[in-house]
Amino acid sequence: MNYKLTEYSHGAGCGCKLSPGVLADIIGVDNALPVFPDLLVGNETKDDAAVVSLDGKMAIVSTTDFFMPIVDDAVDFGAIAATNAISDIYAMGAEPIMAIAILGWPIDKLPASVASQVMSGARRTCSEAGIPLAGGHSIDAPEPIFGLAVTGKVAVDHVKKNTDGRVGDLLYLTKPLGIGIVTTAQKKKVVELNDLEIAKKSMTTLNKIGQKLGQLDYVNALTDVTGFGIGGHLLEVCDASEVSAVVHKDQLPVFNFVDKYLELGCVSGGTNRNWATYGERISLSNKDDYQIIADPQTSGGLLVSVDPKSKSDFESFMLERGFELEPIGELRERSEYKIVEVI
Repeated sequence: MNYKLTEYSHGAGCGCKLSPGVLADIIGVDNALPVFPDLLVGNETKDDAAVVSLDGKMAIVSTTDFFMPIVDDAVDFGAIAATNAISDIYAMGAEPIMAIAILGWPIDKLPASVASQVMSGARRTCSEAGIPLAGGHSIDAPEPIFGLAVTGKVAVDHVKKNTDGRVGDLLYLTKPLGIGIVTTAQKKKVVELNDLEIAKKSMTTLNKIGQKLGQLDYVNALTDVTGFGIGGHLLEVCDASEVSAVVHKDQLPVFNFVDKYLELGCVSGGTNRNWATYGERISLSNKDDYQIIADPQTSGGLLVSVDPKSKSDFESFMLERGFELEPIGELRERSEYKIVEVI
């Protein structure tokens, strides 16, 4: 039997994430908790992973990410979920060293053999990243859920935080936007196979370049773009770095099939939840641009904040590694009106 996994879940990929506002209510801050001086990155700035110093020179990086199926094929689902989880390590400028699996499975609806295919896709991705999938935990769940907890390592001096963006920095994005749109088209059964395959290729491409970016002094801030969309994750950088940003809409990399599916009404529920949470903080020259700015990405690209004096060096560095990039915007002095302006 050919099981279509997206028919067994109410959400899809990083679009399943709780909205930024709800998440903030859940996490909160307890000032009575003890301070851990070796914890270099916690949850205070909504960064991609936690980082703890071992000896002042090397640090351990830890993250977890999991979600419901974003594609029908089980092997592809496992590969995408694994790629997405490992990305958080790369987004800190770090090297992954090990992963363990997180699996929730409706065993009364889907056989164990399909879950085995999910694991196979994840092992393939972990192997590509050069790490073992060394264990994990599973539960019986009403919907299929899969992801990884990933451990990495990094020199303390190479940790890239979302707190270090500077006024004047140029912004770059390493993958196109529109994943939430095309996967919504899949759920609506209007997607064209070639478009879906292009999206899958993007979602299963590891952000390995992040490890190299950690070693570049002129890369100031780094994060990956996932469920909160480019708007939400850029706002996190702006808030953590106490700056504002301008994004040039025409410079944003976007899949060339996006407009076709927007005309068919393929806007995910995650897009609307995202915009309801942070839309008042973003100025749009075209009101419909929120459909791109708030579109939840699954296994999206890296958002890189670069010293403008090193523009040519950075672009040459990336081109040598297969990335033909140009700035999508820049960071500016903090504004109390609209933190991000899309023009």
